Amino acid sequence: MPLRTAAALGLLLAFPAAAQDTAAPAAPTEGQAPMIAEIKTAEGQSLGTATAVATPSGVMLVTLELQGVPAGIHGAHVHETGECAPPDFESAGGHLAGDKEHGIMAANGPHPGDLPNIHVPESGALMVEHFAAGLTPDLMADEDGSAIIIHEQPDDYVGQPSGHAGGRIGCGTFAQAN
Repeated sequence: MPLRTAAALGLLLAFPAAAQDTAAPAAPTEGQAPMIAEIKTAEGQSLGTATAVATPSGVMLVTLELQGVPAGIHGAHVHETGECAPPDFESAGGHLAGDKEHGIMAANGPHPGDLPNIHVPESGALMVEHFAAGLTPDLMADEDGSAIIIHEQPDDYVGQPSGHAGGRIGCGTFAQAN
């Protein structure tokens, strides 16, 4: 059995209830309003939402609920500027980096805005939750805000400054939910 399959099976055996749980995502901590971004293509088509919630442990919970995303593996990152000007979304700037290098494989990484790749099935619909250590509400809601970007290609988790994830196919600016 390949190592990757064995590791996944080990996780399923260790956490069988979590692997089968279809409950709704955790509610925000009392007093903590989530930050929400509607992700759109350059043509204005909605690809879904990203929600970021501060947790009592200090780790942000980032949930992506997507539809209409091209099948395949895509990089997903929180970017430093809350602006999504088409056609290329370059206005969102680079990754929300703090004083870190890009990628989980970098010795001084990852950026607070680095998220794991998303693996989109043929249906184009996906719901994933990520724990983002180092990402904070203060970093996301600074003077110029922040945005979520979905990239054309997978992040290689090491290439500087952005993991060779390619062009930007979706962008959404984060705003505090009421």
